[in-house]
Parts: sequence; C-alpha cells; structure tokens
Amino acid sequence: MVDYHAANNQSSTGGVQTYMEQENDWDRDLLLDPAWEKQQRKTFTAWCNSHLRKAGTQIDNIEEDFRDGLKLMLLLEVISGERLPKPERGKMRVHKINNVNKALDFIASKGVKLVSIGAEEIVDGNAKMTLGMIWTIILRFAIQDISVEETSAKEGLLLWCQRKTAPYKNVNVQNFHISWKDGLAFNALIHRHRPDLIDYDSLRKDDPVTNLNNAFEVAEKHLDIPKMLDAEDIVGTLRPDEKAIMTYVSCFYHAFSGAQKAETAANRICKVLAVNQENEQMMEDYEKLASDLLEWIRRTIPWLENRTQEKTVNDMQAKQEDFRDYRCVHKPPKVQEKCQLEISFNTLQTKLRLSNRPAFMPSEGRMVSDINGAWHTLEGAEKGYEEWILSEIRRLERLEHLAEKFHQKAAIHESWTDGKEAMLTQKDYETSTLSEVKALLRKHEAFESDLAAHQDRVEQIAAIAQELNELDYYDSASVNARCQKICDQWDILGSLTQNRKESLERTEKQLESIDEHYLEYAKRAAPFNNWMEGAMEDLQDMFIVHNIEEIQGLITAHEQFKSTLAEANKEREAIQAIQAEVQKIAQSNGIKLSGANPYTTITPESIDSKWEKAMAMVPLRDNALQDELNKQNSNDNLRATFATQANTVGAYIQAKMEEIGRISIEMNGTLEDQLTNLKEYQKTIMSYMPEINKLEGYHQLIQEALIFDNQYTSYTMEHLRVGWEQLLTTIARTINEVENQILTRDAKGISQEQLYEYRASFNHFDKDHSGALMAEEFKACLISLGYDVENDKQGDSEFNRIMGIVDPNGSGAVTFQAFIDFMSTETTDTDTADQVIASFKILAADKSFITAEELRRELPPDQAEYCIARMAPYSGPDAAPGALDYMSFSTALYGESDL
Repeated sequence: MVDYHAANNQSSTGGVQTYMEQENDWDRDLLLDPAWEKQQRKTFTAWCNSHLRKAGTQIDNIEEDFRDGLKLMLLLEVISGERLPKPERGKMRVHKINNVNKALDFIASKGVKLVSIGAEEIVDGNAKMTLGMIWTIILRFAIQDISVEETSAKEGLLLWCQRKTAPYKNVNVQNFHISWKDGLAFNALIHRHRPDLIDYDSLRKDDPVTNLNNAFEVAEKHLDIPKMLDAEDIVGTLRPDEKAIMTYVSCFYHAFSGAQKAETAANRICKVLAVNQENEQMMEDYEKLASDLLEWIRRTIPWLENRTQEKTVNDMQAKQEDFRDYRCVHKPPKVQEKCQLEISFNTLQTKLRLSNRPAFMPSEGRMVSDINGAWHTLEGAEKGYEEWILSEIRRLERLEHLAEKFHQKAAIHESWTDGKEAMLTQKDYETSTLSEVKALLRKHEAFESDLAAHQDRVEQIAAIAQELNELDYYDSASVNARCQKICDQWDILGSLTQNRKESLERTEKQLESIDEHYLEYAKRAAPFNNWMEGAMEDLQDMFIVHNIEEIQGLITAHEQFKSTLAEANKEREAIQAIQAEVQKIAQSNGIKLSGANPYTTITPESIDSKWEKAMAMVPLRDNALQDELNKQNSNDNLRATFATQANTVGAYIQAKMEEIGRISIEMNGTLEDQLTNLKEYQKTIMSYMPEINKLEGYHQLIQEALIFDNQYTSYTMEHLRVGWEQLLTTIARTINEVENQILTRDAKGISQEQLYEYRASFNHFDKDHSGALMAEEFKACLISLGYDVENDKQGDSEFNRIMGIVDPNGSGAVTFQAFIDFMSTETTDTDTADQVIASFKILAADKSFITAEELRRELPPDQAEYCIARMAPYSGPDAAPGALDYMSFSTALYGESDL
C-alpha cells in the first residue's frame, strides 16, 4: 500500500473544509440499507487493516474493535505518520471515551468538521456513526489530496478514472456506483498501468462476476491492494455503495500514482547520470589526446635541438630533406590534433556549464595553455633547426670552396719551392769567374724578386688555413700541418736567400763581368712569368655566387682582365726581343752561349708555353662564367615564380582572415543556417589547399637550388604556413562557437529571437569588433538590457558579482560565449543537486538510504551499476545491510563535494 504521510502534513482550510462539510452532509439513513452497510463495513474494514498491518495488528469487527479507542488512535498514527497523545489503558467507559476523543480531536486538528459524531456513540458501538467516522478519515487521508486540474477530491478522482479508461471499449465511468458494476472499469485501470497483468480483450461485459473477481485478485496479488468487496455484493445490488467504491478506487489511484512518481524520479536520475557519464568519457578522451600530443612534442623537440655537424653539403642536405618530410608529413596531423583538442575542451566546458556541473580541470601539465606553451616551444625549435641547417649548408659550401682553393695554392707553391733549398745552399760561386759570379748575383737578385712575388701567395695560404679553422673545417688538422710545413719552409728559404746574397756580394767585388741583357731579361721575365702564373691561377680559381649581381661582378672583372691581355702580349714580345738581342750580340761577337740564361731559369719557351696555356684558359673561363650566369638567371626566375605565388597566397590568407573576422560579427539567419554557411565557407577555404601545395613545390625547388634570399616578396614559407594554420584554426573555432551556441540554446530553451537580441546588444558595444567586451563596454551592455549596475555601491557590487561569473580568470574581457552562458543561466532553469536527492528519495521510499536492489529495479542496468560503484556506504543510525548514501553521491555530481 502507498503511504499517505506526505499528503497528511498539511491542514485543510477554506475550500477543503467546505468540501468535507459537503461530504459529511450524507444521508445517514441510507446506511441502514443492509446491502450498502455490508459493502461499507467490508470495504472500510479492509481499508483499515491495510494500514493497521503496518503496525502488526488488524480489526475483525469495525464497530466493536474501535470502541476502546486504542486501535483507532493507532490507525491515525499509521496513516498520518504523527504521534498522538498517549492513550489511557484503563478498561472503564471513561478511559475509552477519552481515547476516542483524542482520536476525534486529532481528526478535527486536520481541518475536518465532524458532524453529529461523538465519542459516546463510537464507544457504544453505533455502526452508523462508526462507519461515518471511518468514511471521514478516508476522505481526509486517502481522497482529499487527490487533485486533477484543480478539481475537488471526488471530482479529481473521477476525472483521473475517466482519463485512464477512455481508450477501453465498453467502459464509460460517469460515477462511483453503476459505472463499476460490470468490473470492466477495474480491469481497465489495472491494464492501463500494468498490461502484463490483465488480458483485457478476453473479458466479456456480460460476465461481471468473473470480471470483478479477476480485477480484485490481481490487485491483491500484484498491487498489494486488499480485497475490499465481494463481486456478488456489487452485482447483486441495484446501485453499489458510492463510498465503498470510492475507497476501493482511491487505493488504485495511490498505487499507480506512486509508480508514476518512481518512474519520473528514475528518468530524472537516468538523465543526470547519462550527462555525467558522457562528460567523464569526454574528460578521459581529452586527457589521452593531450598526453599523446605532449609526448610527441617531448620526443620531437630533442631531435630539432640536435646540432650535430656534418662533414659535407650532401649530408646536411639529407638532414634538410628529413626536416622537410617532418613539416609536410608528420606535423600536419598533429596540427589537426591540437585544433581538435581545443575544440573538445571548449565543447566539454560548455556542456558542463549547461548541465550545471563544475568546470573541467585537466590533470597538471595538460591544460590547453600548457599544450600551447609546448607547441610554441616546438615551433621555436623548428625555426632554430631550419635556420641552423641553412647556415650549416652555407658554411660547408664555403669550407669546400676554401679547402679546394687552399690545396690548389699550396700545390702551386710547393711546386715552385721544390729544389729551392738545394739551389740556395750550393757553393758554385767559389769556383766561378767574375762573370759567373756576377751572373750568380744577378740570378739571385731575380730569385729574390721571385721570392717576394710569392710572399702574397704564402700569406693567402695562411689566411685560408686560418679561415678554415675558424669555420671548424672537419679536416683542419691536415690543413694546419700542410700550412705549417709551407711556413717553416718559407722561413728557411728566407734565411737561405739572405745568406747566399751576402756570400755573392762578398764575391762580387772581385767579379765585374755581367751580361746586362741577360739581367734585363731575367728581371722582366720573372714578374711576367709570375703574372702569368697568377693569371692562370685566377682563370682556374673556383667561384661560388648566390645572385646575378655577384656573377655579373665576376664577368666584369674577367672582361677587365681580358682588356689587359694586349699590353701583356706586348710585354711578352719585349721580353722575347731581349733574348733575341742576346743571341744577336753573341752571334755578332762570336760568343758561345751555354744555352741557358745565367740569371734566370725562365726560358722564352716556358714563357710562350705558359702564355698559350693562359690564352687557352680564357674561353674556358668565359664558358664557366656564362653557365653560372644562366644558372643565376634560372634561380631568379624561380624567385619570381615563388614570389608571385607567395604574394597571391599571402593576400588570400590575409583577406580570408579579415573576412572570417567580419563573418563572426555580422552573421545573420538561424544558428543552423550560420553553422551550414560556416561549414560551406570552410570547404571553400580547404579547396584552396592545392595552391598551398603548389607553393610548397616552388619552395622545395628554391631550397634544392640553394637560394637563400628573395627580393621579390616579403613572405617566407614559414610565415605563410603559420598564417594558413591560423586561418584553419580560426574557422574551426568560429564553427565551434556556433555549435556551442546551439547547445546553449537547445539546453536552456533560448529562442532564436533572444539570441539575435543578445548578439545585437553585444555587437553594438563591441566598437573595435574584437569579439570581446571590456569591463566598461560590458557594463553599458548590461544597463541596456535592464540590469541595475550603475556607479553606486549596490550597482558596483552586482557588477562585480556578474564579472566574477563571466570573467573568472580576471582577464578584463568578456567573450560572446561567456555573455551567452550568463544570459542563458539568468533566464532558464537547470537540474540541481536537491532535485536529484528528492528523486533518489522517491526511489528509496522516503528512506535516508537506498539499496543496490532498489537501484537495479528502478534504473537501467548500466546506470544502476554506475551508481552502485560510486555510492559510499550509508552510516546513519537507521542504516540497513547494504545501505548506500545517495545524498553525498548527488551533491558530488554537481561538484559540491568529492565523489
């Protein structure tokens, strides 16, 4: 049976009392009708016993068992849930009258006016008065609280029966007597709420006894409603007793009303638990995605910070290719994961706000700000790594060029110094004639000139070696050893040269004969020969340039060199003329020449041979310079092609960034239309991806061509990549904002007109179109919406309270999403912890705890197990085995305590 305590704690006044007075104006003479009295006696007795059995007792004779007032007071305590004054245990008539009066006083205290019912009549066993008193109790405690659409108790009960039985054939409930004789109305009530208990289609209207017995037996067995009437008594009476039928039907109402409340309570709990389970899954997904992304960043940064140097340009270019693969293949999915992580975080926070839950606080180190910080560190490492690769390639190119130049100059110098020590240390002048000594002296002077001419080459070799050391050339040890050997040898040659010169000068005083022509030849041939060697060295010199201006500078220098060839050829012919003059003098004077110039080893043949070699090198140099010019022109075309595409892409990104900014402020139509338009806009943006890929292709050609600057554009590939990623992220965030507004609208029941009004108010005060209102702008917006936040003490306090809600971090700015959340919270209602506690209390039958069996009976399996796993054991004084604490569990759902 259903407990009526909750309905009995209110006193009846006004209209209720009037109703009770009307019900008490019943024709008591009708109770003398044997049939009706029998029905009332049986019904009222069963009704009283359905409550007295809760106290472990019952009555057998309704007018006899209430005469001492003890069971009457016990009945009132059970159905009201209140304690009555202590009864008197004496057997005398006065004790019985006092007990009955205590019961009647309690009934009167509930606003019930008792008409013509006195304690003496009850004590005397007056059946008519006793039945009248029980009917009054039934009216007050079982029927009075029934109300359907603000009707009175009787009318409400009748309306409830009519609505529940309306769909059933052969049932037309118009009263509480004739309409129930065939038993179909009783069966229809049971079938409407428990179709599993009644096969309604098998019932026949012409068999009322079977129908009535079927309904009474099913109600007693399955609904805990005791059998209050006999089918034969109802069928055998022309007009069944209305009060008996009303009492019986009220038991059906309370039985099914309790089930409906339990179902409503279970649905509320299921809804709350479903929201909580979904939020927990989103939290777990966020934590895992954040952990995976941070772990990938943690593994990637050391690789980007590795500065291990390579020995060759090819090795560094391999690293550059690995980095390009990272940027184009491995990083883009992580960019998408980062964007999705922010969207998931924002969506989760919105759902938590809409369901009145506390904000989600990720684990330490997994906040969106932590991920953004790690991402910023990653991008810094990327930039530093790319710059290091490019600088290393330049350094290695320079090193390879310098190393080749060093070895070339060193080889020429070593070739020149070969045998010079032996020459300077010989003692040939000791046995020579004067002319031979003079010749030796002149030869030595020519050698000194040659030695001085080679001083520049030695200094160049030392300078190149020093630069190779400064640039950390990998084979610096062998370079240093070779350079040191050349310098040591050069010092020895200088010392030997000085010693030989002193020896020849001492001998010169004795020797006077010298051939002026040989001397002049030697003096002119030596620098000319050195000039030719230098020219050939320059013509064979390696060069490296990075733009057209540099190669054009080399071409200009080469043209200037070629312009001096005519003068050089005249010098060569003059030198050869000196040798010819020597031959002429010798022939004229009959002098036999030894065949060699005593002052120099440079022969006319060697001069002509070197000249021919130098002239052959000139066209080769022309071709090399022209090839390099063609290469630089091609590189310049690459620069222009890249710049054209980069300028187009850059302008596109900038225009779209400005456009999405305007769209987010000036969006019209429903939120669904805005969302559809934004997604179409996003597809339009993504269709531009082939242009980005084309630009990446041009950038790859630029890097492969080792082009490091571009005067045709201010955009870099890195700049455009970042801009493109920002554009995609901005669009995604704008879409997410509209989705969250839809969530807010649907969850809070905000109309489209309200959203338009909020958007219009927000945009009106967002003067700089930044998407956020500063504190003063937000205050003006609130005032325009009717909030009292003027500049006084009370207004400032209210404004500070609101700012604490919309700007919990104290940034000083209020976003549109925060503004919408605040307005929706101000205008809608949400589930609360108290509501959930009240729902659990209904399922627990008003107990302070609930059992696992009750949860599994009332809730779906997964949500029942969810509650059982999280509810703490109940430790109150009324705890039973297996009792669970649903109150602390409910408050924990809303963040008011730890679950």
